[in-house]
Amino acid sequence: MPDSASSDARDASPATAAVNEHGMPANASLDGRGSLDSETLRDGLRQVITEARDRVFPSLVSIRVVTVAYRGGRELKTMATGSGTIISAEGHVLTNQHVTAHGRSFTCTLADKRQVNARLIGEDPLTDLAVLQLDLDELEDGGASLPVAQFGRSDLLEVGDYVMAMGSPFALSRSVSLGIVSNTERVFAGGFGSDDADAMELEDGQRTGLFTQWIQHDALINPGNSGGPLVDLTGAIVGVNELGSNAMGFAIPSKLAQRVTAALIAHGEVPRSWIGASFQTIRRTGFDHGVLVDSVVQGGPAAEGGLMAGDLVVEIEGEAQNVRFPEQVPLLLDRLASLPIGAEIQVRLERDGAEHEVTIVTERMTRDLGEQRAFHAWGLSAQDITPKMARDYALASTEGLLITGTRQGGPAQLAEPPLGYGDVVRAVGGQQVQDMAAMIARYQELETASPDAEPDPVLVEFDRRGQVHVTLLQPRSDDSDDPPRELPKAWVGVTTQPLVARLAEALGLERRGFRITRVFPQTEAANAGLVVGDVVVALDDEALEPSGVQDSGQLTRLVRSKDIGAEVRLQVLRDGEEQVVPVLLERTRLTPEEARTHRDSDFELTVRELTFFDRDEFRWDPEVRGVLVTQADNGGWAQLGGVRPRDLIQAIDQEPITSLTSFRKAMDTIETERPGRVEILVLRGLATYVRYLEPDWTPSDDEEAP
Repeated sequence: MPDSASSDARDASPATAAVNEHGMPANASLDGRGSLDSETLRDGLRQVITEARDRVFPSLVSIRVVTVAYRGGRELKTMATGSGTIISAEGHVLTNQHVTAHGRSFTCTLADKRQVNARLIGEDPLTDLAVLQLDLDELEDGGASLPVAQFGRSDLLEVGDYVMAMGSPFALSRSVSLGIVSNTERVFAGGFGSDDADAMELEDGQRTGLFTQWIQHDALINPGNSGGPLVDLTGAIVGVNELGSNAMGFAIPSKLAQRVTAALIAHGEVPRSWIGASFQTIRRTGFDHGVLVDSVVQGGPAAEGGLMAGDLVVEIEGEAQNVRFPEQVPLLLDRLASLPIGAEIQVRLERDGAEHEVTIVTERMTRDLGEQRAFHAWGLSAQDITPKMARDYALASTEGLLITGTRQGGPAQLAEPPLGYGDVVRAVGGQQVQDMAAMIARYQELETASPDAEPDPVLVEFDRRGQVHVTLLQPRSDDSDDPPRELPKAWVGVTTQPLVARLAEALGLERRGFRITRVFPQTEAANAGLVVGDVVVALDDEALEPSGVQDSGQLTRLVRSKDIGAEVRLQVLRDGEEQVVPVLLERTRLTPEEARTHRDSDFELTVRELTFFDRDEFRWDPEVRGVLVTQADNGGWAQLGGVRPRDLIQAIDQEPITSLTSFRKAMDTIETERPGRVEILVLRGLATYVRYLEPDWTPSDDEEAP
């Protein structure tokens, strides 16, 4: 990050020189009473806002993220959007961690509408900050003209100062809203009247805001503004917007954001110390100095050093402590976290009226949540166990993998006994799995052992609430098998509804039967002259008299009892008169439920054969060919490229697609060549569209090496 980012933007900005002590242009005129006249006030404020806006607006980016979520033992892709700011000539973009969380790919839209791919440099969930870096090779000038915003001094903000919230709300184009600072040291307490400063959880189990005194303001923040800058009237970033609702916005102050950003760029993370203790204020304790130890983690550095819950800490490293208000707690935690990892710190405390001094050796703070993956052939997802997770789940250690979900009807759920959420996998196939890397390696080893044969059952040892169990699961793909097909039978090309007595009476008919609701074109039924509204009352003199909806299949069963190609005589009521219509029986047509399917795991797309009934539904000619999209996974390459369910794929890279065979062939070619762009021609309703898919060919979980 450039050294200039640490300068005081209020002093360095040319805009400052044009602003007087009233926050107005220095040359603003006064009225006869020595006050600013209204026109000067309005024009001056507009000028200041415009100049401040223009210093940051060009550096705003809109961020589109393909994220991976794990539900029901599956890996699911979803879409997320947010905002960010270019903060360096190298293309670093500052945003929120909850925008980039679980991101698989990142695309940034610059102020001039250019779209640039980006990679994740680092995330810090505890402050909800993250840094991306633009791929400058994608820009014609290599990023030479990249606009860069500068950090300002959040510690100079005062309640009532004007600020602007910038970003891309609802994934729309850039916008700005104006408000004032409402509070410069907001913390979130544990409840009404509570003195406990609590961290938030934007994701279950993941704390954030632990070290943050938020800037509260009333500049409007909408979904999609997350990660955008909070800007003062000098055009400097004084905060990173994170939350907003009910006319209240909350931003991470630049004083904290700048330090975290520098660490993320340098290390990809923020190295912090941890002592395993929490604190609360002394406001209601009866003490007049110090800070109260609220809790101590068993086996943590504080506990090992002799610190106990209820102790009153009066000095840390010779510095007196006096935490009277919740707003002071984040500052103490931030100071402790900023100490060198492995440092010995001297703590003076009072316990039962006596003074004590203890030495605590800090440890490295670890992440709250572990890496999560899906193991498709086993029908489960699992997560690395962090020390915090071990404490939260009351686990004896961090060894093994925590099961976070199982697929309904999948191998893990069908195992005896079944695996489930909260179980801890200790061993697979007789080998210990201590972490995610070992689990992935073992999974790949077992999955590639017999590629052309039915895989052997896998023995899994797991811990469930302190009890060690074993089970066998039978690996299999989660791709659905082709549905069974019925044997061809006789068929008449119509659809009908049963005409029961009351309905027949309402239509002025004396007989019950089956009313024709649809005559399929280009069938023997259409050739025979059957029309919608005909009521079939008999077939070959066998009366049809439905008494209720339970008899809706009576005509179909009678037709299917005949031979394909036979001629039958349908007695129908038409316009009040009975007629006999001879009809040749055809063979049953393939239904959508019986059509063969194919799933492409690269493009996360499922297609099936086109059937007679599809052509009829969409009013497509019999000559229309292709494969019908039944599923385009959210966040997958197909969905991101604009392919939707019910699209008919007719060509891929200008090669005609006429069947599942030609579709598979085309996708095999794409997988081999791995192009950066794939052109797909689809028929949507009665309109033809061209869609461009841009795969990044990132390996799937199953393919990645540990």
